[in-house]
Amino acid sequence: MKPEDFELFSSLVRQRSGLVLTAEKAYLLESRLFPVARKHNLKSLEDMAQVLRTKREEALMSDITEAMTTNESFFFRDTKPFTLFQTVILPNLLTARAGKKQLRIWSAAASSGQEAYSIAMICAEEAAKLRDWKIDIIGTDLSREMVTRAKAGNYTQFEVQRGLPVTYLVKYFQQIAGGKWQIKDNIRQMVQFREGNLLTDFGLAGTFDVVFCRNVLIYFDLPTKTKVLNAIAGIMPPDGYLLMGGAETVLGVSDRFKAITGQHGLYVPTASTVTVPAAAPVAAPVAAPAPSPAPASVAAAR
Repeated sequence: MKPEDFELFSSLVRQRSGLVLTAEKAYLLESRLFPVARKHNLKSLEDMAQVLRTKREEALMSDITEAMTTNESFFFRDTKPFTLFQTVILPNLLTARAGKKQLRIWSAAASSGQEAYSIAMICAEEAAKLRDWKIDIIGTDLSREMVTRAKAGNYTQFEVQRGLPVTYLVKYFQQIAGGKWQIKDNIRQMVQFREGNLLTDFGLAGTFDVVFCRNVLIYFDLPTKTKVLNAIAGIMPPDGYLLMGGAETVLGVSDRFKAITGQHGLYVPTASTVTVPAAAPVAAPVAAPAPSPAPASVAAAR
């Protein structure tokens, strides 16, 4: 690939998604963009670069951006954030919001939906405590394809075996054609999925009590991280909670949040006075992996 073509593609991806591609990632860019060139009936990446320089077709630019974004996700990923949500954050908010009985939760960069559905399953487990409450769970992602997948709630056997406890598989999923599993309607209806770009317009209204923004800022440069964190702070109440990935931090990035001592990855607005025990429970809500595929004659629940 010509250096000028790499610069064109990487600049486009950075501008539209925040993803920073360095020269050593040229091989990755090539492997992911060849299918995009074929889709648009272009013979080479050089031809695709020329089209971008002359027409700036939105469909092509969107496909290039989607091809380069990372869509890795699985149920109850890293476990601790979900345990903190269930054992610390949710009880705190049930007390703090007892008057209006409403909670709003945002799963940013939701990919194919596993994180948002994991949150919904926890809320379903706590149904007795949440009776008469209005729980809004919003999942957003840059990729239209991922949003479509998330809305459908269909997952392969491999996907449901990654982090999902067998008890949740039986309770909240049903097996469908092709050996896949689908989230049951009662869980799927708890989550709204929308397209949303962290760099421009979240496409969200109102404030959010809890924001899951995990394993996405690691792909951004420092100014972009600061911009996103400050924007998130702007849609959170003073006693809200931000959950980030284990390799991410707000330190040196934004002064709008502060870390919770002893709870890596958990942050609250700087002005917050909420308290979280340093030794809060960290046992995972998952107990065992999902089972191997059931025989075709066996009806599975999902």
